[in-house]
Amino acid sequence: MAVPAVAFAQDNGNDKAEEAEKKMQEYIDKEVEKLVITLNLEYWQEFYADSTLNHNIKALNDEYKALSSAKVSNRDLYIAAQDRWEEKTYESFHRFLNEKQWAKYLKNGAAREQKARDKRKLKAAGGKKK
Repeated sequence: MAVPAVAFAQDNGNDKAEEAEKKMQEYIDKEVEKLVITLNLEYWQEFYADSTLNHNIKALNDEYKALSSAKVSNRDLYIAAQDRWEEKTYESFHRFLNEKQWAKYLKNGAAREQKARDKRKLKAAGGKKK
């Protein structure tokens, strides 16, 4: 579940910060609803999905803000932050989805995103795939 890079990181003024917070919550709510429908989540799983996304997306946003405040312009650092939080989401979902739901989650794009993260991590480490 790719989070739009730096989509919520803008924090210019109170009104804009509130609007960004509202947009972030709408995004999270839509993603949870998609998961509920697509994976046929039970109530307790919906709670975990919502909690995971709320925590991880907000933490990612905070990391983006810290990078921006530090005047970091290296795009790779923003992508690395996004990959780190997406990996945490992936691991969390793996803990509470059953086998059938997990297979469907992977089929709906999570496996492709995981492969892309692994490829970027390998490239950043300067390694070659065996």
